[in-house]
Amino acid sequence: MKKSLMSVIIAMCAMMAAPALAQEHYTEGAVREVSYYRTKPGQFDEYMKYLRANFLPQQEEAKKQGLIVGYSVLLNTPSNPEDWDVVIVTLHKSFGAALDYNQADEEKMKAISSKHFKTADEQKQREMTSKRFDMRDYRGTRYFREVTLKPM
Repeated sequence: MKKSLMSVIIAMCAMMAAPALAQEHYTEGAVREVSYYRTKPGQFDEYMKYLRANFLPQQEEAKKQGLIVGYSVLLNTPSNPEDWDVVIVTLHKSFGAALDYNQADEEKMKAISSKHFKTADEQKQREMTSKRFDMRDYRGTRYFREVTLKPM
């Protein structure tokens, strides 16, 4: 019994020590939420107009209110028909800010959308934004943490 308890304690200590050792090499930074899209043939310019009219103003307001750290749009020359050509990046201060639900932040984002679309009716907002689905296909989302390497 004592041996198995000691084995469990040693295993737990080893698991907890690994992340601590990894952080001796770097300092954790912001988290990027990266969503990949492929515009449909002939829809690239329309999608860019859509982003300028809808994505840009809302992201600017979210940044001003401290809901996000920043954002960007990246373009890629696709190498095959399944490859992405537009990436939307949202910069969060941490994984918690990117992934954990926060009621207050949700309410602030709803207020931003309501002001932008001039209606609090979420169904009407969905109808107004649904045209983007005719312009592009969603390829997936990934999360990346920025790290700053520590000098030797």
